[in-house]
This record gives sequence, C-alpha cells and structure tokens, in this order.
Amino acid sequence: MAYPTAGVGFTRVRRVSVKPYTIESNITINGNDVSDPLLGFSRRIGHEFRDASLLELALTHRSVGGSNNERLEFLGDSIVNFVIGEALFKRFPVAREGQLSRLRAGLVKGQTLAVVAREFELGECLRLGSGEMKSGGHRRDSILADALEAVIGAIYLDAGMDVARSRVLAWFGTRLESIDLHNTQKDPKTRLQEFLQSRQQALPRYEVISIEGEAHAQTFSVECHVAMLGDEPTLGEGASRRIAEQQAAELALAKIEPSKGKRG
Repeated sequence: MAYPTAGVGFTRVRRVSVKPYTIESNITINGNDVSDPLLGFSRRIGHEFRDASLLELALTHRSVGGSNNERLEFLGDSIVNFVIGEALFKRFPVAREGQLSRLRAGLVKGQTLAVVAREFELGECLRLGSGEMKSGGHRRDSILADALEAVIGAIYLDAGMDVARSRVLAWFGTRLESIDLHNTQKDPKTRLQEFLQSRQQALPRYEVISIEGEAHAQTFSVECHVAMLGDEPTLGEGASRRIAEQQAAELALAKIEPSKGKRG
C-alpha cells in the first residue's frame, strides 16, 4: 500500500473531552415505546420499525447481558455480503471473481461499516455495559460495525429482504458509484491524495484531536482537513491513528467526489 510521504505535512495532538449521550425520554412508534434517540436513528437510516424491540436488540452489545445483538449481527453480515456482492456483480459484468471479491471485501470490511455507522451517529444509541461505556466502546470500530450489521438483520426481520436490500444500497450508494476496478487495493488516504494531486489541490492534513481509553483499548479521533471542504474537516475514529486517518480520508472522499466527479 502506498501512503502519503513527508509532503503530507504534520500531525498535531490536542485533547478534548466527550460527554456520554443520555436518553431523556420515551415516545411511541406503531404502539411501541422507544427512546427519543432511537426515533431519530430510525429516521436517519430510513426505516421505521414495526417492531421497535428489534431495533433495541440490534443496538444492545453483549456487555449488557444475555439478550444482545450477536445473532442479529450474524444475520446482517450475511445479508450485507450478499447485497453488496449482487450489486457489484451487476455493476461490473466483465469483472473477474477475484476482482469482485476484493471490491466487496473493501466495502464490507469492519472499518467501512464503522464509517457508515458513524454517519448515522449509531454510537450515540448503543446500549453498552458499564465497562465498555467507560472504555469508549461507543466509539470502537468493531462494536460499531457489528451493531450496523445487527441493524441490517433487524430490518430484514422487520420488513423483509426487499426493504433490507434497499437500505443497504442506499447507505452504500456513493461508495458503489465511485468504486473503480483498477483501484481495488488502494486505501482511502492514497485515493484522497491522488484525487487532490490530479486536481492540483493542497494535500490533506491530519490532526489527532483525542486519544481515549486504557492502553490496551485506546480509541483515536483524527480530523482530516481538506481545502476543498473549507472549514469542515471530517472525523475518523479507530483503534489506531492509522485506522482513524483512513476513516477520515474516506469520509472526505465521500463528500468531495459526488460534487467534483469521479476520481481522475
């Protein structure tokens, strides 16, 4: 993998504090009592649950207890792999099996799923045990990715395969449209750098804004500053600075490419 060289600039670190999200009140959807944040989350993902308990279960981490989202995660993982695989099969009719596999792997890997989850502010709605909450579990890639898959499984059980497929395709639409058979192994930082260089733009600057958690379970938050985005840096989070930078770069690409055209 190619990474930006010294020309990328420098990385600064500053500390910020993050307040835990608090559920304030309950409301009713289709006769089910659900917390106010879950209503907002349902609207963000584009699906109103007939059975709200499925959504609550999908957002419940195993650290809470026996009733958790692991089975829904198993189901959702199968669905997202199939839907993305089917979409790629149709989009690239002459692509070889190996190419399609690499494309799908890039789209359904944990890092990408975690980025999608953050776009919906999923972490704010997670139910975590006290230990996971204290260690920043609502920011951890693996927990976010697993929960997103569980939500997909919950949508399938609530409304069927057609609805689940439409939601997955809507969530991944920009990524599917911008994907390139010739760039199946390039990471987001490299693609962002090449995109900006091809348009004679300044290279991105990455800034670590916080490092939270114990040494064995740290979560890094990194901002990606791109001149084309003005004063709106993208934020990536992950178990290492490199992962957080990759996520921030991917979000920057998602913002730039729809309005600036496909990669050069």
